[in-house]
Amino acid sequence: MTEETPGFDEQQPDVPSGATSDDAEPKAAPSAKEEGAAPAGDAAQTAGLTAQLDQVRTALGERTADLQRLQAEYQNYRRRVERDRVAVKEVAVANLLSELLPVLDDIGRAREHGELVGGFKSVAESLETVAAKMGLQQFGKEGEPFDPTIHEALMHSYAPDVTETTCVAILQPGYRFGERTIRPARVAVAEPQPGAQTVKAADESGTDASDGKADEKDSGGPDEG
Repeated sequence: MTEETPGFDEQQPDVPSGATSDDAEPKAAPSAKEEGAAPAGDAAQTAGLTAQLDQVRTALGERTADLQRLQAEYQNYRRRVERDRVAVKEVAVANLLSELLPVLDDIGRAREHGELVGGFKSVAESLETVAAKMGLQQFGKEGEPFDPTIHEALMHSYAPDVTETTCVAILQPGYRFGERTIRPARVAVAEPQPGAQTVKAADESGTDASDGKADEKDSGGPDEG
């Protein structure tokens, strides 16, 4: 009978406490199929990231277009507000100057009659200066052609010394503010005398004929054969 040496059992590999026998076994190398699956997973992940990047680029382009459109609308709004502000200011100034026109007319009449003297003259000239600085311009002169867009004819007559409808007297001067006519010039107009052109043309023709005869007489007439 053979004696068994105590504690000399079949040696087992040292296994850490709490570990199973499976942990002690060496892991098998990955198969060829598993090695081929890894690159395929990376390609799918790359494709997904590319799609997400395209979506982000598309969204960024849309937001950029919205921002540009919003900025253009804001610029148009600013220009429109500025244009309206200038228009409102011009209307307000034109209305104010319109209220001053009767005063300016009185000053003009006083100047024509020699009554613009003393302190009244100083005040009147100051008022005219302020009105001019605000952009008020007076127009209307005798002898200028009649223009129905800026003249208002209150009197009409005929004159032999005019060749077209002409302003022969300024009854009340006109005023403009910028391109806006606040009041047309009220004038007396004269038109050419009816038949004056015909008579003038006949006179000129007669004069030419007389000159021709005079030249012929001076030259001794035609030579006698």
